[in-house]
Amino acid sequence: MTALYDSAAARELDRLATAALGDDGYVLMQRAGQAAWRVLLQRWPQAQRIAVACGSGNNGGDGYVLARLALQSGRRVRVLHPADGGPRTPLAQRACTDYLAAGGHVDLFPAPLDDADVLVDALFGIGLQQAPRDDMAALVEALDAAAAPVFALDVPSGVDADHGSLPGAALRADCTLQFIVAHAGLYTGAALDRTGELLLDRLDVDAGSYADAVPPVAGLLDASALRGWLPPRRRDTHKGESGRVLCVGGDHGSGGAILLCAEAALRAGAGLVAVATRAEHVPAVLARRPEAMVRAVEGTGEFAPMLDAAGVVACGPGLGQDEWGAALFQRALDSGKPLVLDADALNLLAAAPRSLADAILTPHPGEAARLLGTDTAGVQCDRLAAAAALAERYASTVVLKGAGTIVAAPGHLPRVLDAGNPGMAVGGMGDLLTGTIAALRAQGLPAFDAACAGALLHSLAGDAAAGEGQRGLLPSDLLPHLRWLANPQDP
Repeated sequence: MTALYDSAAARELDRLATAALGDDGYVLMQRAGQAAWRVLLQRWPQAQRIAVACGSGNNGGDGYVLARLALQSGRRVRVLHPADGGPRTPLAQRACTDYLAAGGHVDLFPAPLDDADVLVDALFGIGLQQAPRDDMAALVEALDAAAAPVFALDVPSGVDADHGSLPGAALRADCTLQFIVAHAGLYTGAALDRTGELLLDRLDVDAGSYADAVPPVAGLLDASALRGWLPPRRRDTHKGESGRVLCVGGDHGSGGAILLCAEAALRAGAGLVAVATRAEHVPAVLARRPEAMVRAVEGTGEFAPMLDAAGVVACGPGLGQDEWGAALFQRALDSGKPLVLDADALNLLAAAPRSLADAILTPHPGEAARLLGTDTAGVQCDRLAAAAALAERYASTVVLKGAGTIVAAPGHLPRVLDAGNPGMAVGGMGDLLTGTIAALRAQGLPAFDAACAGALLHSLAGDAAAGEGQRGLLPSDLLPHLRWLANPQDP
């Protein structure tokens, strides 16, 4: 797991590392500039004309170091300043002085950018948490509109490194090189469309050695994490050990939702999967997936024995919010069984909020907004905070879906998923996620681990299925990949 930090922690780590270097911050600045120059050479080896936009702070100082190294290598280099000022911090001033002493020169914006092979963004770094002022916004927009690729140092200008939001003008980088630590906001929300390829150079600073003083705010999960949650099964495993999942939903006209949920639960390894749905959907479920034990449920009396037999209840896909759905939802809540709630189950919960022990909620941003009594924009401007607020309010594990899915729970460090793709933005994907998480919960994983593993498994299956193209990707396309990925092999 890669540790993710906020800007306050990044500054403190920089301070501690500088102190360990005898309080010479210029050592780290030179390392940053050198690391950036190496990446530029590797990614754009043919680039001869390099334009570097430098802000007034230490991020600009990193840019001056890169500019000096490029100049000394024989490249044609232009450094661009905002019209109202140059470097203002002592370190940035020193870096600028060294660049000028090497024969460099500085242009003031506005200036043409169409003659560069690569544009280097060293304007803001982690320091931006509000919309850039007008003159800086104009420079950001000019960089973004230029034809040359953009290489951002630490953070693309205009992106909030803590929250992943875009408070104003923001450029779209082709590559972003982070320094010392990975920034939490760059892995979720709107930032994902601005960072391009995300790289990290730790500048020979061991952030782990300062973990007690500077803890991370989240952890980043990738495919390597699955193996720890999904070990090979014993040779004498029986179906009862693999868990019993009850999928509840599928009101009139929504039978596909609960079918997808049940199929995902089976493909993710549940031993027994039952489906409580409307009578009209029973033939379709049996025809499509005869392994599911489907029963017509028109009232809570028929529902009670199914609840009694269940190990985990997945409630919400296609449930509806009328009398039928509300009655089944209430019985599921009162059952005391481990719950995975999605879709209309979340909307019913939002209408009558209550604390839920041992439940897993899987809202998209709109559902999260209803659960919190806010709007979608409020959720998306700080997704980590929204996930944490949901976990606290409902005393549950929360999977906040969307670009850079977040898993949060009381007492746990939040996780951000480094998986998933835009092709998964289609109806029915959440139904698959509900069944996947429920299956892993039924197989014995604690709620937080089941949510992390299930969300990661689902996203990785989406990435595998998108190999044939993102546009037109269907939830059912993920099912064969779910089965394959749920059985990770040792390397």
